[in-house]
Amino acid sequence: MLSSRTPVRSHPGRGEAEPLTVDSACPSRRPFTPDAQGRPELVGDSKDDFMGFTVAGDKTFYASGHPISGGNKGLIKSTDAGRTWKSLSLSGESDFHALDFAHGTVYGYDSTHGQVRTTKDGVSWKDGARLEALDIAVSPQDPGLVLATTADGIARSTDGGRTFAKGEEPVMAFLSWAAKGALYGIDTSGGLHRSSDGGSTWKEVSTVPGGQPQALTAVDAEHVLAATQTGVYESKDGGNAFTRRLAVESNEGH
Repeated sequence: MLSSRTPVRSHPGRGEAEPLTVDSACPSRRPFTPDAQGRPELVGDSKDDFMGFTVAGDKTFYASGHPISGGNKGLIKSTDAGRTWKSLSLSGESDFHALDFAHGTVYGYDSTHGQVRTTKDGVSWKDGARLEALDIAVSPQDPGLVLATTADGIARSTDGGRTFAKGEEPVMAFLSWAAKGALYGIDTSGGLHRSSDGGSTWKEVSTVPGGQPQALTAVDAEHVLAATQTGVYESKDGGNAFTRRLAVESNEGH
């Protein structure tokens, strides 16, 4: 199946999405993108296990995970759309299960230490709050507003991740916040929700096909990508209807 920690990403601000996903072979989760026929095509030749992933610009990606030899990769960066990667920092120390890039800053949830951390240059880090979370999302307007999905619900930070209030319902698995007034969340059953007020209130829009969600990305206010156990699905009408872009075989137990 898809990694439950690896977001599906596309190029922000561009008309056509190129979702990046990971293959179902264990132990490695390698990056793939759909070819002209919609079949999985390997990006680069890395056999490492990718976990956290985010797009910082055209062809510029940040990621984390585990080397094929074991351990933690820390923060790595690609400037050629995932074909090659360079280690930036925290190699052997940290495994970021969630990454987001906003306001010139990488926001990460370091699952090794259960901590939110931020960096502007990819090398020097500021440590934030410790909490148990699955995903994080940063306001596109306010660099201090960070949301995290927890077992209690959505936890909110207003100081850039240094502290968080206790999580409040609804409980979401993944969040994505690409545009003002268009915060998306997907619950553990695949229900897609949208908030126009930064997560204070939510409206359920639809259910993404394919069962348990694995990842979520809003490209803009109307363009949404979601990964479930059967594939990567795309909506261009704010999540009302989805079309499968990439088929994925579910592999239970991994």
